[in-house]
Amino acid sequence: MNEEHDPEKAVGALVRLLTVGDNGDGSYTGRPQKDGIGRVFGGQVIAQALQAAQAAAPEGMVAHSLHAYFLRGGREGPEIGYRVEADFEGRSFANRRVVASQPGDDGSRTPILNLTASFQRPEEGLEHDDYAMPQVEDPEDLPSDMEQRRRFVAEMADISETQRNLMLRPRPIEMRTVDKLHWMNADPKPPRAHSWFRTAAPLPDDPALHRAVIAYASDYTLLGTSALPHGLSWARNELKGASLDHAIWFHRPARADEWLLYATESPWSGGGRGMNLGRIFNRAGELVASVAQEGMMRRARGG
Repeated sequence: MNEEHDPEKAVGALVRLLTVGDNGDGSYTGRPQKDGIGRVFGGQVIAQALQAAQAAAPEGMVAHSLHAYFLRGGREGPEIGYRVEADFEGRSFANRRVVASQPGDDGSRTPILNLTASFQRPEEGLEHDDYAMPQVEDPEDLPSDMEQRRRFVAEMADISETQRNLMLRPRPIEMRTVDKLHWMNADPKPPRAHSWFRTAAPLPDDPALHRAVIAYASDYTLLGTSALPHGLSWARNELKGASLDHAIWFHRPARADEWLLYATESPWSGGGRGMNLGRIFNRAGELVASVAQEGMMRRARGG
């Protein structure tokens, strides 16, 4: 059965992907996933690195932020190793530093990502929310991401088979887009976008896993926001790009298998880079997480 029509299978595969193996020596191993694009999805490496950090965190402490730098693209196929170091261990806060690497052609390990995660023991504190959730259509009133992708592929006369497979492959994350994203849009528009997302089937009741899935999904749509004012798209081979860094702040617990609104904006692009900010809200309008990412963004030759 195609995973598009078997969401439980697709989400089960995602859970396995984000479950890192403990090697017992301060290192962890992440399973590979083949997407047919030659390189590893950045959200996968971030989520697996977070899972490794969470597995090595002090008992009773919860991840509240992560900061990551992409060093080079990961290769599809080889497993990814995650070495975790405990740089700080306090009573209220702790820190875990993770280096993700893959084996090189000569057998040595090649780093592909550095990530630092901070953990806190839960406590009561002063509270305020001063960023209102955007007023947008409910996800139930929007077409699915797959419907949008099928329409896009049907309208693209010169799309390659690789691009077609990439656009139409089943995904464990269900998305409902409020606006036209960069790959849908050839007309310049303000650098703001809104998308609902959730897993296509329920997840286990593991808060650490839900944080990892949110981290995984946070790499969707974000970099493309900085392309919107230019009317250009990676899907139309008009741009070349890659994530350079990625940061997330987890403000409150949230379930990744319930609809979350991802509001993204790009305040600046220039010098071959694009800056992007994201805010994630639950259905109650509460701010769940904040995201920031800078990426390399260049016009493709001939684009």
